[in-house]
Amino acid sequence: MKQHELSSPTGAKKTRKRIGRGDGSGHGSFSGRGMKGQNSRSGGGVRPGFEGGQLALIKGLPTMRGFTNRFRKEFSVVNLDSLARFDADSEITVQTMLGKGLIRDPKVPVKVLGRGEVTIALTVEAHRFSASARRKIEAAGGVVKEIAG
Repeated sequence: MKQHELSSPTGAKKTRKRIGRGDGSGHGSFSGRGMKGQNSRSGGGVRPGFEGGQLALIKGLPTMRGFTNRFRKEFSVVNLDSLARFDADSEITVQTMLGKGLIRDPKVPVKVLGRGEVTIALTVEAHRFSASARRKIEAAGGVVKEIAG
């Protein structure tokens, strides 16, 4: 088989519609545009979204300013003052926080923030820690374990 012997399958190549080539072609005189009106003229037609003078849908919608970051990560927030209800030397994980009602969804990553004080040594396991929360937990003799993810 040689390159000049190849042919495309039947129906694969469609000849283009040749408009404005005389009445005998079937697409002459008005060239498929109808007789009159804005769309029959050269350069005619309306802009996208134009609805014939009626208030366009896009004009009736409320305007949104700014933008939404598609890559934003949502965290469940837990403050240090809510960790005070745990016993000394206890290990606090995402599951124990869920059990105490500090977070709602175990699939959402947890961030510990530094509001409040810690007086007992705790081992806290979370996805993120604020700098002040990390400092306060370690100052009280606790351990901070950061979970990947």
